[in-house]
Amino acid sequence: MANQFKIMTAVDLSRYSEAIIRYSRWLANELKAEMVMVSVINQRDLDIVQRAMLGYEAFSFPDYLSEQIQERELRMKELFASVESTVTTSCQYLVRQGIPYQEILKAIEKEKPNMLVLGTKGRSNIADVVMGSTARKIYRRSPIPLVIIPAKYHVLP
Repeated sequence: MANQFKIMTAVDLSRYSEAIIRYSRWLANELKAEMVMVSVINQRDLDIVQRAMLGYEAFSFPDYLSEQIQERELRMKELFASVESTVTTSCQYLVRQGIPYQEILKAIEKEKPNMLVLGTKGRSNIADVVMGSTARKIYRRSPIPLVIIPAKYHVLP
């Protein structure tokens, strides 16, 4: 279907991701939409690993990155499958590397979803005034409607 409604879900695979996926899957079922799940490996973390492993000949950064991508794809699939649903929803899994909000915006541009679902809290677990820094930056720049799930929101479908 060329004009199928598409929901993009941004997850960092923290403990808050399951609630975001649950809400996204419910929304996709209600709207008969397909899903695209995106997770970004933060460039800051990759830079730290690369610097820490300088001088270790046995360490291969390309192999490390490939393993990280595979692990994230697997974890996204597991989380998606763990959310019970009476309707079969298709889901595409994307793993990017870079600055999270920039990579999510690039994924929006490429995939052309109708809506983005993301959470206000993630891996850092540090309060960033009202919402996390990635959510705040996407809120200010997003070209599509957003559904933002607060970290303490537990009334999920």
